Amino acid sequence: MNTQTSAGQAPSRPVRELPPVITLTEKAADRLRELYKGANVGQLLRISVSTKGCSGHAYDMNFVDEAGTPGDERVTSQGVTVLIDQKAVLFLIGSQMDYQMGDFESGFVFSNPNEKGRCGCGMSFHV
Repeated sequence: MNTQTSAGQAPSRPVRELPPVITLTEKAADRLRELYKGANVGQLLRISVSTKGCSGHAYDMNFVDEAGTPGDERVTSQGVTVLIDQKAVLFLIGSQMDYQMGDFESGFVFSNPNEKGRCGCGMSFHV
């Protein structure tokens, strides 16, 4: 069976839309808006994944100049822009970043469908 068209090219397949690299909850977006207006004016949050921790990988977040690093992916969610390290994109596809406040600590947390497990302390993950 020939799968080529008369022009000699393979028939085109429908393009499947990829999920966003990361989305922000409204709480995370609100917290970032506060940070971007305060001490981090002119900067953006850059999210990367490093090799460390007892499970192998950990989320790293740093504020960088708006230009970021060449190759960073700019993601806008809830009207707020973050940068994603190009090496972290495959680890983060489909993730959601939230901001949680507790009695003793508060911070950004990730819900990542690519994670296969986390260490006991919750600071690192594996895929």
